Amino acid sequence: MEVGIVARKGSERAAAVASALRDAVVATGEAVWIDAVTAAALDEPESGRPVNALSDSDLAVAVGGDGTFLFVARNAGDTPIIGINLGEVGFLNAVPPERAEEAVLAEIEAFDRDAMNVREASRLTAEAGTWTSVPAANEIVVQGGRRGPGAGIEYAIRVDGVRYSGGHADGVLVATPTGSTAYNLSERGPLVHPDVSGLVVNEMAAVEGMPPLVVGLDATVTVAVESADGAVVVSDGRNATTLDTPIEVTVRRTTPPMRIAGPPANFFEALEKLS
Repeated sequence: MEVGIVARKGSERAAAVASALRDAVVATGEAVWIDAVTAAALDEPESGRPVNALSDSDLAVAVGGDGTFLFVARNAGDTPIIGINLGEVGFLNAVPPERAEEAVLAEIEAFDRDAMNVREASRLTAEAGTWTSVPAANEIVVQGGRRGPGAGIEYAIRVDGVRYSGGHADGVLVATPTGSTAYNLSERGPLVHPDVSGLVVNEMAAVEGMPPLVVGLDATVTVAVESADGAVVVSDGRNATTLDTPIEVTVRRTTPPMRIAGPPANFFEALEKLS
């Protein structure tokens, strides 16, 4: 078995936890490595590997907050990820640091028995012509180049080819259940339990619009943008791409899903930390 460990960038505590986990895995006789940034933080630059090597590993360990988990997910392909929570909320990182070694070693033992309990969380992509976005675990946003008075986009939304809404707004957000607690929540969208198979369609500060809508997990959401100033498509708050308008952006579920190992997070406990 091969284990890759990534710590939150700039966090001495996260790097120290990653180092201790590496030592624990070495003691089991399994192969293990840390990413280059973490290795540099530990003054071991020669021992680090690129994060995209996670896709060839059997288990990825994310040490940090949900942002670190998502960073690992963008590089892990379909490799299962276990999250060690050094953040404030922890919807994705279920394991507290004091239980990190126990949890990672339990996953190694389960792997050896072919008995890992891996859960899948959907990811989304946006497409426009020949262009395809980076997969998103939280949300895809179609927006204007800026927000506020005089900004935004003129748009029309279709769900599986049928018009749902349209008009003028700062943008349109399509979120997974995982992402319902992120940007979607700040835009007054609904919370979606992770066991629910659905996507949220949320118009952002619409002049006239419909309430946020939960559609089927396999629905196809098309956002047609007519604004002359172009459209910006953003995946998980980063990887922004500006597209010429008029244009149609299609958002749908993609593969592989994000694969999560280890004990599940308590959704309602995590919600309490948001208040």
